[in-house]
Amino acid sequence: MYRIGWFSTGRDEAARDLLTTVWGSIQSGHVAAQISFVLSNREPGESRQSDLFFQLVRSYDIPLVCLSSRKFQAQRHDDKRSWRLEYDRELMKRLVGFPADLYVLAGYMLIVGEEMCQRYPMLNLHPAAPGGPKGTWQEVVWKLIESKAAQTGVMMHLVTAELDEGPAVTYCTFPITGQPFDHHWREIEELSVTEIKARQGEKNSLFRTIRRHGLAREFPLIVATLKVFSEGRVKIEGGKVLDASGQPIEGYNLTQEIDEIVKGRLHQ
Repeated sequence: MYRIGWFSTGRDEAARDLLTTVWGSIQSGHVAAQISFVLSNREPGESRQSDLFFQLVRSYDIPLVCLSSRKFQAQRHDDKRSWRLEYDRELMKRLVGFPADLYVLAGYMLIVGEEMCQRYPMLNLHPAAPGGPKGTWQEVVWKLIESKAAQTGVMMHLVTAELDEGPAVTYCTFPITGQPFDHHWREIEELSVTEIKARQGEKNSLFRTIRRHGLAREFPLIVATLKVFSEGRVKIEGGKVLDASGQPIEGYNLTQEIDEIVKGRLHQ
């Protein structure tokens, strides 16, 4: 059985929803895998939201590994530069008894250090297509508007020591011109991004529409990614993304599958 390691701070409802979605896909047989463990950088009692997340993990009978990054850092106040390296090393010790084939960052609010990246094949979600804008989802959307981009997407990429610089593993794309986007573009065609931010900010209709269409694809892409890995259609070896025949690829395109999933879910 293909084994998945799950990293999450468990800080909000979205973290619970994602775990529930993946768990349901496994239980239904859609994804032939198991979640070997859930790891969190919080411990019980630190946050109501993470406590709710831990309750969910236990209800699924998944082993839970907790190590508070906040407490760990506080205990090493005299050595602020190296606490992250020590923290990752302690995590890796605790994960020795929980082998996995693939590790997923699912709302894990720490930057993973180089040693951990090199030890584990780790994936993270980025709200843009390969070669697209870097940064937070908000920064990505503003950059798309500023550059008058014709399309964008969502991707899972390999986690490396350089933030958001790992190679694309799986991805999907979608247009942000045509319906329902064109009339939103027309509303701002005389405005700069600075003016849009000053007048409306994230309430701008184009900003919200781009985000809504990207967000609708995030969970489906994560599930589809786990499915292709569990079926051997994609694998990671030596820091490279390979297809089923062992040939290097620049990301596995899941656009068609994701389009079928989201069809009818998005109102114009």
